[in-house]
Amino acid sequence: MANQAYNAKKTAEKQQNYQKLANQVTPKRPVFKNCVLAFLVGGFICIIGQCFMYIFEKWFHFDEKTASNPTVATLILISVILTSCGVYDKISQWAGAGTAVPVTGFANSMCSAALEHRSEGLVLGVGGNMFKLAGSVIVFGTVAAFFVGLLHWMFTYGG
Repeated sequence: MANQAYNAKKTAEKQQNYQKLANQVTPKRPVFKNCVLAFLVGGFICIIGQCFMYIFEKWFHFDEKTASNPTVATLILISVILTSCGVYDKISQWAGAGTAVPVTGFANSMCSAALEHRSEGLVLGVGGNMFKLAGSVIVFGTVAAFFVGLLHWMFTYGG
């Protein structure tokens, strides 16, 4: 019993020493720079989306409500094309969380999974693995929408 306590203490000391060494060697992340970069890149993606919305409204005579669907589809298409060409991943490495703007980031994650597993076949490879991430996002979105709708109904009609 005493031997086990001694071994546990030695292991804990080794882990602490390793953690100290790792903290000394690991470069510090430029958090402020990363936040500013993510804000600017995410904002730029949103500006691109707003430009497409303006194009659909002015050139194709959509109103604001109907222009949103082709705008989202266009952003998804651009994200999938850039992911397929390997460009979106390079932008993500540079910009970080700024590329995780919901529509483009979600399309990138699904397309990346599809590309990664395409050698396993269309159904089991692409279809099965593409929705691993998407499934949890869709479930969370559905549950969140249910509760927001329930709250809206309670405050509007309930009382």
